Amino acid sequence: MNKITGIEAQKDPNRVNIFLDGQFAFGLATTVAAWLRIGQQLEDEKIQRLRSEDDRERATQRALNFLSYRDRSEKEVTDNLSKAGYSTEVIENVLERLAELSLVDDRKFAKTWIENRNEFRPRGKRALAYELRQKGIDQVVIEESLGSSVDEDSLALKAARKYYLKLISLPRVEFKQKLIGYLARRGFNYTACDAAFRILWAEVHPDGDHQNYFDEEIE
Repeated sequence: MNKITGIEAQKDPNRVNIFLDGQFAFGLATTVAAWLRIGQQLEDEKIQRLRSEDDRERATQRALNFLSYRDRSEKEVTDNLSKAGYSTEVIENVLERLAELSLVDDRKFAKTWIENRNEFRPRGKRALAYELRQKGIDQVVIEESLGSSVDEDSLALKAARKYYLKLISLPRVEFKQKLIGYLARRGFNYTACDAAFRILWAEVHPDGDHQNYFDEEIE
């Protein structure tokens, strides 16, 4: 048996130091140490449970801080906690708690990611799928999320409008090459890229003979 001889606050107001038999033993979160009292006897098994509970609490607080900046996928949270040295058991426990609170949900994450991209940095389905795979999202979830929320034609045009003014002085062939290259690097399919080119070229050259231009391939 070990006797608690001291409970002292750390600089972090959410943690305390526990002293057993006159010596520092370990630190605990205040929520974990709430029921401890000086003079209380602790068995080794109880000490191990307290330390394990503290590991879960610290990992949870780290995950909550990580989530405070933006939504995260389950893989992102797992990787962050793994780098901090937490065990697989602790990480799984934290993920379960976060899932119960709807703070980690890969379907919600995928939906939010796609909406954010559509609004601020349009991408084609190919690029979006790649980004979501990098975040650890399951392929089935990716396909479900992309199916109804990505209109490549309108998004390609939206992305092109952010770029094409840099190209307006170029001849048609170079204009088309650069615009379609720009869109292709953002994951848009050729049909969407070509449609965006046709619309913007017509806007830049409203009096031109566009039909002949449109039927030509990129040189």
